This record gives sequence, structure tokens and C-alpha cells, in this order.
Amino acid sequence: MDSIVFDPVTSPEEYPVILDLARRIWGPTYEEILSPEQIEYMIDMMYAPAVVDRERKEGIVFELVKDNGVPVGFLSYGPCGNGEMKLHKLYLSPALHGKGIGSRMLCRAKEAAKALGAKELHLNVNKQNARAIRAYRRNGFRLIREEKNPIGNGFFMDDYVFGINLTEEPAS
Repeated sequence: MDSIVFDPVTSPEEYPVILDLARRIWGPTYEEILSPEQIEYMIDMMYAPAVVDRERKEGIVFELVKDNGVPVGFLSYGPCGNGEMKLHKLYLSPALHGKGIGSRMLCRAKEAAKALGAKELHLNVNKQNARAIRAYRRNGFRLIREEKNPIGNGFFMDDYVFGINLTEEPAS
């Protein structure tokens, strides 16, 4: 596991890597939750290079997760006001699930939030994504509320919002 590194995305040349990872990870993650049409729509809506570029310019940080130099996942996070930071995205290749890497990714997001002075870290998770919900709970996140947001094309994101109070978090 020492071969895992977090590599900040600093160049538009890296945006297609995020898009490629999303295409490879979203299928296995959401195939039993969302229609193929909604998966494709959301990938284009959230991971097109122009979208990643705009979000980076708005202050959202993207990091590639690499295993021996090979991209295997990514996360993105940024401030959302009132002493809070939002974990926008956290995806890892299904082949690496269950190895503690996802927990390391969450620790990375918590550390980044603390470094930015955030007191809370929030995230949205699809209500039917039981594996992710278990992982968030295992890592100290608690349910805050439910949200159902229209995203266009007649599609919705039907999510739980989870959060963690970073002032009560033990030092890592």
C-alpha cells in the first residue's frame, strides 16, 4: 500500500485521465442503481475536461490517486462556506476496494479540509450506494439529511448528505 500516492491535478492534460477513470469506475459502481443513460449523462456533465477546468478555476482541488504511478482513482474537494468543505468526488477502481485505500482517500480529504481551516467536511452519496455508505460510516461520517436534486434531462440525484465534525477528529 506504500505504492499509493495522491497527485494534485495541475494541468489540463490530466483532465482526460479523470474522464477515463470515471468511465471505468462508474459502470461497476452504478450499474445496478442508475440507468445506462443517466450514467453517461452524469459522466459527461461532471467529468468533461471543460467542466473539470471550470471547477478547478472555482477553487475545487482534484487529485489523482496512483498505485505505482498508475492512476486508479481520484478525489475532488473545495470550500463551501461557513467553515465547511465539500468532498465532491471520491472514486477508486473496484479492483482496489477493500484494501484501505478509500479510507486513506477520506483521510486525505479530512486533512485538506483541516488545512483550509474547515470545521466540517460534507459529502453527498447516492441513497442506494450501500458500499460507500458503509465506508463513510466506518470513517466517522454521520447522516445529516436527504436531498433530491434535479440535474437535467429528467434525471435526479437522490442522495444522503453525510458529514464529519473535524474539530472532534483525532489527529492522524
